[in-house]
Formats: sequence, structure tokens, C-alpha cells
Amino acid sequence: MTATATNPASQRPTYLNHAYTLWSWLSTTDHKRIGMLYLGTLTLMFFIGGLAATLIRLELMTPVGDVLSADGYNKVFTIHGVIMVWFFLVPSIPNTLGNFILPLMIGARDLAFPRLNLASWYIFVAASIMALYFLLAGGVDTGWTFYTPYSSMFSNSNVTGVIAAVFIVGFSSIATGVNFIVTIHKMRAPGMTWFRMPILCWSLYATSLVIVLATPVLAISLLLVALERVAGVGIFDPALGGDPLLFQHLFWFYSHPAVYIMILPGMGVTTEIIACFARRRIFGYRFIAFSSMAIALIGFGVWGHHMFVAGQSAVAAIVFSLMSFLIAVPSAIKVYTWTATLYKGDIRMAAPLVYALSFIVLFVIGGITGLILASLALDVHVTDTYFVISHFHFIMVGASVSAYMGGLHFWWPKMTGRMYAERPALLAALFIGIGFVLTFLPQFWAGYLGMPRRYHEYPDEFQVLNVMSSAGAGILGLGYAMPLFYLTWSLRHGEPAGDNPWQATGLEWSVPSPPPKHNFVEIPVVEHEAYSYRPFGAQGSERVESDEEIQR
Repeated sequence: MTATATNPASQRPTYLNHAYTLWSWLSTTDHKRIGMLYLGTLTLMFFIGGLAATLIRLELMTPVGDVLSADGYNKVFTIHGVIMVWFFLVPSIPNTLGNFILPLMIGARDLAFPRLNLASWYIFVAASIMALYFLLAGGVDTGWTFYTPYSSMFSNSNVTGVIAAVFIVGFSSIATGVNFIVTIHKMRAPGMTWFRMPILCWSLYATSLVIVLATPVLAISLLLVALERVAGVGIFDPALGGDPLLFQHLFWFYSHPAVYIMILPGMGVTTEIIACFARRRIFGYRFIAFSSMAIALIGFGVWGHHMFVAGQSAVAAIVFSLMSFLIAVPSAIKVYTWTATLYKGDIRMAAPLVYALSFIVLFVIGGITGLILASLALDVHVTDTYFVISHFHFIMVGASVSAYMGGLHFWWPKMTGRMYAERPALLAALFIGIGFVLTFLPQFWAGYLGMPRRYHEYPDEFQVLNVMSSAGAGILGLGYAMPLFYLTWSLRHGEPAGDNPWQATGLEWSVPSPPPKHNFVEIPVVEHEAYSYRPFGAQGSERVESDEEIQR
């Protein structure tokens, strides 16, 4: 992909090079600075959620409840779940990397609705403050799923307040999703056809469709819980003609597609990193692009596999089981295309690629165990055990956060104009990958043996596995903390990055680092596909291989 015009060196001063006032940040409509605002806010929420996870792992090191009471444990894992799911994992890549990179990737000067973009951040901050207040001032004991009838009829905790916060943050997600959809449709540079877009743009587009279509369902279901608690309307209370299983159907109709809100952007980030560090055109570009759309579509038809033991009909259970197996097909296509792209590539083992490879490994483990949960008989055996906990952490946390960290390291030089220290970055990537496996792999075994989730006390025979998990969590926590220090250090002391330190293709690498306010002096004209790579250090142009040539 080439452009007819780039920014001259004189245009290099940008948001990080000027002494901007606090108000200039709080009133900005520059998509790049809003992405950085999200980065700071989400980092704070991530470590708050991580602190709650630390308390959980400390409690589970011994079979008896000697750190937290039963009620305290319930409130701590609710804090962990609510913060990590709705205030970090769902918005992590779209609202940070997506905000910063998407307009640059498609040759636009900003998102379609800059003021709406800023408003989405303010909504997110307001909802975050509200959630933290109610979670810490009295707490919530329902878990992050707010299952009825306990949440709507029996819990005396701050359920309504936290539900209101999650309801509000949904507007932030919807605003971002609408912004991305319109931007991709209407603001692509001349010559950038749909099949010249980078794969990350396809992933963000598919993710935005899921956000816009699914988030209102979550909002309605949570609003109904609050309405029943406040007004006593019989929606989920059987004594008033309600049905508690209705909430599960509504909740999982959103929450299983929400898994793909978390993972689809990570798939796009992984594709960009692998193409760059393997120096190869993406194998099967159209297959991997359409697989993102297929995942978004099929994802709306698998929610019932969360309810195999909830009393649904045998026919419905079989249909949901088959749909859950079907969604593995486009996911497998992606893994195949990544592997084929790496095959015989001119590979440079930098930190972003280590994170991308970690994403693939963790995603494959999570995907295979997901097939186990899609099997009716096996799911009945491991439902509500630590097997399920481990499975969704491999997907939602292990894979998703690895991709987020990989993308952050990949585009950090573009975002800041500075390079980070490579050795600490590689060490942090290894700590995260190894620590995550040590933390959650033993939980598969504990769950298969019957250790139930949501209990702060457990039989003695599970202690060894829990101690292993807690030890792995220590390594994992160190790996997550390290980038906070060396990336911050790089802002002042890092080597100048230059415009394109990775020799990557794409319009974002044709502008200065960091990019100027309006990105491009002139809107570029795209003449080639997204991934016309040549070996590291090579000069001049190189003919791009076709899919058929790569396959041969």
C-alpha cells in the first residue's frame, strides 16, 4: 500500500510535543489523543480489577476461608468480574488502539463524529466512577452475571447502582461502534477498496456491528432487573408471573457475542503483527476478512450453550451445541492463515510477535476447551466448575490481553515517537505467557475433578492445584506490571523511533511519529494492497506474491 503524499518533517510537532494544558486534553476531539485518554483510564481499571484477582488467588491458596469471609469473597470476585469485563476487556482494543490507528489506516483525518468520540470517553469515565463507588462502598455479592432471582429479589447489596453503571457504559461502546462503522463506510481514502483495507479494519468493523446490535439487549435485561428491584414488577419473579431463566437468555444473547467483541479486535491486531514480522503478504486475505464477519454473525446463535443444565429443551440444546461447533470453523481459518503466513517467513522475533504467538497458543487452548463445553455430555460434567473459569480466561484474558499488549508494543513507536527497551519487553511477554499457563492450566484439572466455582472454601485435595495457580498468578502479575514501567520510561528516555521502525506497510506508517493533529497534509491515494512486504533491510520494490504462489 502506498500513498501519493506524506507529511514533511516540519509537520512533526504533535500532541506529545506541545505543552498542552489539561483543558486541551479534556476538550480534544483528536482521535489520537482520545485514544491516549482511553489508554490511561483503561490501565487504571485493569490494575483495579487485577488487585481484586490478587485477593482471590490469596484466598484460594488454602482450603479454608482465612483471608476473606464468604460475603467478602463474593464481593471481591464481583469487583474483579465487573471491572475486567465491562471496564477493560470489552473496550480495551477498540477504544485505545482502534481509536488511535483506524483513521490513520484508512487515510482519514479523524473519525466521522469527533465530538461523539470525546463524549464516549466522558460517558466511560462517569460510568467507571459510578461502578467503583458502588462496588467499593458496600459492594455487590451477585457476581458479574447478576443472575436472577438472587439479583432481582434477594440481594441486599448495591446491585441497582452497579447495574446502572454498566447500563451507562454501554452508551460509550455503542457510540464508538457507530463511529467506526460510519468512518469505515464513508471516509476511506481514494483507492482504498474493501479488499485493500488492513485486516484490523475488518476486525474492528465486525466488532462494531456486534457492539451496536448486541449491547442494547444487555441494557434492556439489566434495566429489567433494576425495575424489578425498585418497582416490584414481575419480570423474573415466578411469584409474580415472571421467569428467572428469561434473564439468562437475554444476558447470554449479549454476553456470548461480547466474547467476540473482546477477541475479534485481537485477531486483527495479531494479523497485522504476523504480516509485519514474517515479512509476508497475509495468506488467504479474503478468507480471513470474511471469517471475521462469519464469527460476528454466528456469534449471535450460540448463547444457549451457557444453559445446557438450565432446563432448556433437548432440541434447543442440540441446536446450540451444533452452532457452537460451527463457530469454531472461521476461528480455525484464522489460525490456519496465521500459520501459513509464518511458514517460511523472514521472521524477526521482536516483542510484538512474541505477544502475537502467545495469543495464538492461548486462543487455541481456549478454543479446544470451548469445543469440550459445546459437547452436551461433557458440559454437564464440568458446568459451574473451574474448568469453565479456565476456559473463558484463556480466551477473554489470556488471548485478548496478549493481543492488546502486542498491539500496544507494535504501535507504541507510532503513538509516542519513541522506542521502548526491547529486552524488558521480551521478558515481560515471556512472563505473561508462562505465568498465564501456570495460573489457569491447573484449573482445567481442578474443574474436571469437580472443584466448583464461586466458593472460597474447598476440599483439601484441591490445594496443590490452587497453590500452583496462585504461584503462576504471581509471575503473571509481574509480567503485566513491567510494561507500565518501561513504556513510561521510554516517553522521556527512549530512542527516537522514526516514521517506520518496523518497516511495516500501511498508511499509518507513512506519517510522522507521533502523527500530526490532522494526520495527513493531503488525503493519500491508495494504489496497492495492504501487505506488500519485502525482507527486513531490503531496498526498492518487490513483486507481491499471489495466494496461489504462496500456497505452492
